[in-house]
Amino acid sequence: MPTDTPQPVFVLIRPQMGENIGAAARAMWNFGLDRMRIVAPRDGWPNPAADAMASGAGRLLDEAEVAEDVAGGIADRTYVYATTARPRELTKPVFSPEAAMRDAAARIARGEKVAVMFGPERSGMENADIAHANAIITVPVNPAFPSLNLAQCVLLTGYEWRRTQQDVPEVVVQGQTIETADQRDVEALARHYEDRLDEAGFFYPEHKAENMKVNLRNLWSRMPMTRADVQMLHGALRQLLRGKTRG
Repeated sequence: MPTDTPQPVFVLIRPQMGENIGAAARAMWNFGLDRMRIVAPRDGWPNPAADAMASGAGRLLDEAEVAEDVAGGIADRTYVYATTARPRELTKPVFSPEAAMRDAAARIARGEKVAVMFGPERSGMENADIAHANAIITVPVNPAFPSLNLAQCVLLTGYEWRRTQQDVPEVVVQGQTIETADQRDVEALARHYEDRLDEAGFFYPEHKAENMKVNLRNLWSRMPMTRADVQMLHGALRQLLRGKTRG
């Protein structure tokens, strides 16, 4: 059964190859989407080639709804987006994928039923198909090569939908030891290096010593260090000094 999560229905209009339908299902499920509808598939339905490409997302194919025409595929929807890479003379709002999925999320939160239509692989949707839609989604692609594979377009739209459902930090630090060093850690490291460098005569000449120490402190403060980083730098300095003593 489909998940209970409110989400848009993805409607594949006259898809030509079972492999692409399967790849689209896989792309949908990558981002937690499982409401697929298929309008007039060229090679009929079900299609064994779709199952082979779904790779773990076969449930979407088993539960996919099939319609004979576009009107039937979106009959119960209250707002429909059509994806297209080509400029159209039809007067409609044109969204980027990111803005479209934000808009879709807001509509679904208000209780609306949303669909996103994807055209056949060879030529995309015709104007007669797009006329059924309330808005257009256009991907900013290379104008000299605007064609996107069906599954690619589904993947891109699915990714933007997922971003509306959870906070995705732009940058994260990952690893086994990622606890950030606090100011006490950094201060201890700075004093360790300052004291040992002072003993070694690094801060010379004397009238420049204070400014050199400030610059060194500024170096440590600019470095986004973990506690493990600090411990390693303490250990490195101790080992260097041991080696000097043995020498």
